[in-house]
Amino acid sequence: MLTFVIIFLILLGLFLLFLEFFVIPGMTVAGIGGLIFSVAGISMVYSNYGTATGNIVLISTLIFAIILFIISFKSGTWDRLMLKSSITGQVETVEENSIEPGDTGITITRLNPIGKVKVKDQIIEAKCPGQFVDPNTEVIVKEVFKTYIIVKQK
Repeated sequence: MLTFVIIFLILLGLFLLFLEFFVIPGMTVAGIGGLIFSVAGISMVYSNYGTATGNIVLISTLIFAIILFIISFKSGTWDRLMLKSSITGQVETVEENSIEPGDTGITITRLNPIGKVKVKDQIIEAKCPGQFVDPNTEVIVKEVFKTYIIVKQK
């Protein structure tokens, strides 16, 4: 019965350490519990079966843990748990010297106070501070910035 308890404690400790490493990163209850259960199981072997058996169990547990982690890395467990999404969006920018103050354009969306404007066949984000402008309204460019323009209603 004692042997079963020792094996159970060591396996439970390894399972909690594995859980801590792959599922719940950081220092949590699973990691601390895994360490406590593993140490308790190995110390029970030392106290009940002697130093030689304790050393064998300690080395066997370390080898088993290392093999378990190597297999989990090679099997792709880590890849299945990783976030693999990527951002494909980009910021629309104004091409240099293509739009200048004084150019006219037409609103594509409602400027509330920000929306889309088409100026010289280029669709760009525009701001119209202080007023709302409906779609398909002519506007005049007041200022040009790298990612947007400021317009006023014509």
